[in-house]
Amino acid sequence: MVESITLSQLDAYAQKLLPFVERARIVAFMGPLGAGKTTLIRALARNMGISEPIVSPTFMYVVLYQLPDGRTLYHFDLYRISSLSQFYDAGFNEYLHQPNSLVFIEWPEIIQSVLPPTSLLVCLEYHDTDPEKRVINVLSAHTEF
Repeated sequence: MVESITLSQLDAYAQKLLPFVERARIVAFMGPLGAGKTTLIRALARNMGISEPIVSPTFMYVVLYQLPDGRTLYHFDLYRISSLSQFYDAGFNEYLHQPNSLVFIEWPEIIQSVLPPTSLLVCLEYHDTDPEKRVINVLSAHTEF
């Protein structure tokens, strides 16, 4: 599923994306700095009922949020992780297998090879001609939605 949306359309886009997110359970967000990864995660979290502020976990690596239905949302930022072994040494791989949870991962490139095949990849890019738009491509490990 490839779409071009304005930043003001992110909430509506998040509602549309949410059924795919729920099914996948693990969602990896890719894109350059400032493309809207954290902003889209905030929109998804709001649509799932989280009312507290969603912060970028850049310096904490992971932030936990409780969803109203009792599940836990693990929000990772792996920008400062330099290797797959560093990810495993920190025990972060265990979060990928927690029951009753969702996992959102920003900067997942270093661990992409170990993500389950049912994971979603959400790729955000700047629009070629409009700085207020983003091109979003949603993929699974096997097929494009």
